[in-house]
Parts: sequence; structure tokens; C-alpha cells
Amino acid sequence: MNSPKKSGAKPLIILLLVFLLPVVAAKIVLSMNLYHGGATNKGELLSPETSYASLAMENPRPHEWQILYLLPSDCDALCLDRLYILKQSHIALGREQNRVHTMILLTESSDISALKLHSFETVKASTAMINILNDQQMVIVDPLGSLVMRYSKVSGRAKQILQGKSLVSDLRKMLKLSRVG
Repeated sequence: MNSPKKSGAKPLIILLLVFLLPVVAAKIVLSMNLYHGGATNKGELLSPETSYASLAMENPRPHEWQILYLLPSDCDALCLDRLYILKQSHIALGREQNRVHTMILLTESSDISALKLHSFETVKASTAMINILNDQQMVIVDPLGSLVMRYSKVSGRAKQILQGKSLVSDLRKMLKLSRVG
């Protein structure tokens, strides 16, 4: 009278779905670019091939972190704000500031009079470097001479200050994780 229960294909199908459904969902999300990784940097990462050597320029401070800024031919209010932010960012690094050097790159037509208010180390820029930093960008350079991160021009003093905070935040992370420089 008691007949054994027949186990059907239903439990097998449910078990297959439990294991295959997450894999299929992940594949769809990744193939449609719906997932953007948890990047915490605020600047724009540069390609790893971009370095002093690839830009035909000698590294002025080898084995040390650097912040680069190309001084334009006409240093307007935006440029003066950038110089101020660079100075304040270096001070904000606190005990780590001796590991980082702010370098002002000069061209033949750079407005050197803007540097009277601040004391920065200056270096003559190569043509390839000028082409990379043509729009008042700030760039972080690692101790190996690779240009790592770029901060594009923003307008307005409030945005400049926020960008300076972003630069300091990113630089602190890199200094913390760095085993060189």
C-alpha cells in the first residue's frame, strides 16, 4: 500500500538554477557595462606608458614624488588660484610633505612674474610634456618617473579648493601604499 515516492526532475532543476542564475546574471551585468568598480581616486588616471622618458624629458627629482604644473604664458586669476592651491596642498600633506616636491614647468613664454608670490622649484619643460599639460592641469608623478594622475582645469575658487582636497587625498593614499620614495 505504501509506494515509494518518485523523485522527479523538479529538485534537480531548482538546484541547477540556484547555481547557474548568479553566474548568468553576473555575465549579463559585466557584458553590458552596468558595473563600475569601486574606484576611490578623484583624479584621472594616466596610461602607464606616460613617463618622463617617453616625453623626452629628464626627471628633475628622481626617486621622489612630484606634483607638476605647467605655467601658462598669461597667468590669470585661474592660474594664480592654481599656484595657491599647489602651495596649500603641499602644506596640507603634513609630515609627508618632505616626500613630495611641487615642480613648476616653464616654457619660453611662461609668465614668471606669477611666481613672485610663491617659492616653487622650476624646470624647463620638453615639447612633449607641454603637449600633455596644455590646459593648466596638475599631474602627480611617482618616484619612478611615471605620470600617474591628472587633475583637469576647473573654474571657480570653490571648485579649485575641492580639487586641491582631492589631490591631497589621492596623494596621501599613494604615499601610504608606496614602497619607494
